[in-house]
Amino acid sequence: MSGAPKFSVWLAAMRPRTLSMALAPVFVGGCLAQGLVGRADLPPILVAAFSAVCIQIATNLFNDARDFERGGDGADRLGPKRAAASGLLTPHEIKRAAYGFFALAALGGFYLVAVGGWPILVLGLLSILSGWAYTGGPAPISYTPLGELFVIVFFGLGAVGGTFWLAADALAPAPLIAGLALGLFAAGVLMVNNYRDAAADARVGRRTLAILAGQRVSRALFAAMTLAPFLLAGVLTALAPQRALWLALGALPMAWAQVRQLYAEPAGPGLNALLARTAQTQALYALLLGIGALV
Repeated sequence: MSGAPKFSVWLAAMRPRTLSMALAPVFVGGCLAQGLVGRADLPPILVAAFSAVCIQIATNLFNDARDFERGGDGADRLGPKRAAASGLLTPHEIKRAAYGFFALAALGGFYLVAVGGWPILVLGLLSILSGWAYTGGPAPISYTPLGELFVIVFFGLGAVGGTFWLAADALAPAPLIAGLALGLFAAGVLMVNNYRDAAADARVGRRTLAILAGQRVSRALFAAMTLAPFLLAGVLTALAPQRALWLALGALPMAWAQVRQLYAEPAGPGLNALLARTAQTQALYALLLGIGALV
């Protein structure tokens, strides 16, 4: 395989469309620190963004390899093509790269711990461990109904709160509420993924929230995950009326369109576009919320 195709295979395996979910909470945490406290040290924010992206990439790669090894990426898979299942890369190659990205995240973590102390050490270790445990170990998180809770905690509360702590050397209710909002969007992305793959996941013994809840309840849960952040934007506006945090409401029409599409679209490959647009809605919400924090 030539160099260019090989690079494109690795790039696809990293799932670049998901990386905004790692960057959005870091961006919001930094903007809230500057807007609410008047202090946002840029170097730790940039290093936090680097480590967050590395953990996201490592988790994606490890997921690719482990799902194939567990038989989860069979012919009935409805999502995008996976590198291990298609034979373009071996599981050993993919896992080796995943561990490399985990190591890069830890390398950035040494600096972050020096800045933020033991809370960042605990958060960083748990983030790396959870990234591995999402599809690794004897009881992978992705095979249980806890996946959505996992992303709310680590892609929302931990990421926004941790960045705010690093940037401002403090913690406040606003970054935690903002973290919950972004985490709910990330959980919505996972819900769409698991809703689409429910039949294939059940075949390999997964018991995701989408499988246990069924299609009707899963659609309602997705609607709640996608729309609740706009109620939380109202709470944020009340907490910091001096800032234009209400700008996040500008993403509401896009979110409402995603909810309507899930109710109209049958479970199948057509949901791949909805998954990407849900991540884009989170990115728009984060962008507007960050701008509002600075205005």
